[in-house]
Amino acid sequence: MADRIKNYGIILASGGGVRFGQDLPKQFVKIGSKTVLEHTIEIFEACPNIDQIIVVVSKEHYDYAQKIISNNNYEKLYKLVNGGSTRQESSSNGVNSIEDEEANVIIHDCARPLLTQELLNSCIKALDKYDAVALGIPSTDTLWEIDESGFIKDIPDRMHYRLAQTPQCFKLSIIKKAHALSVADKNSTDDCTLVLKNNLGKIRVIEGGVNNIKIT
Repeated sequence: MADRIKNYGIILASGGGVRFGQDLPKQFVKIGSKTVLEHTIEIFEACPNIDQIIVVVSKEHYDYAQKIISNNNYEKLYKLVNGGSTRQESSSNGVNSIEDEEANVIIHDCARPLLTQELLNSCIKALDKYDAVALGIPSTDTLWEIDESGFIKDIPDRMHYRLAQTPQCFKLSIIKKAHALSVADKNSTDDCTLVLKNNLGKIRVIEGGVNNIKIT
């Protein structure tokens, strides 16, 4: 029997945190005795189904992140990778640092440190059946589509919409191809967008969690 493919967790921690309004980006702010980065890494470290962890940080904070990581005994930390000027570039750098021919890639925003083991394992299990998987939650509010002048144009049925969360998860071959085809696209805010824009397959949305919030 062939060996199973590995599960790589990619933690995107290279944001500048401009909206957060602090001297340090939010991933380095402490919640309790640990930084957001540490809390998020520990989620992946504790998951038996995660084989290796890749952390993507900005060049400006690479040494700072490395110091935080070196103070912990993470057994699954595989690589610390420099990010780019956009989220897309950072994700691409993380994805392309994986040298395996095929793998499962679980891409997560560091600023979501309340991800549960249940949600993480649900994503990994879903990759047994689907090539692309993402977490989403129903909107509890009415959605308005507005025109360029700020007037309501349409009120869509919110039953057909989900609020996007991470992780967003893919077979390595698909997400690598998505990034290769999207080098000139600087406006995509997540990896699912790249897969859809390039018609690389369907993305199965599974139920996220209301507590899986993003610190902003």
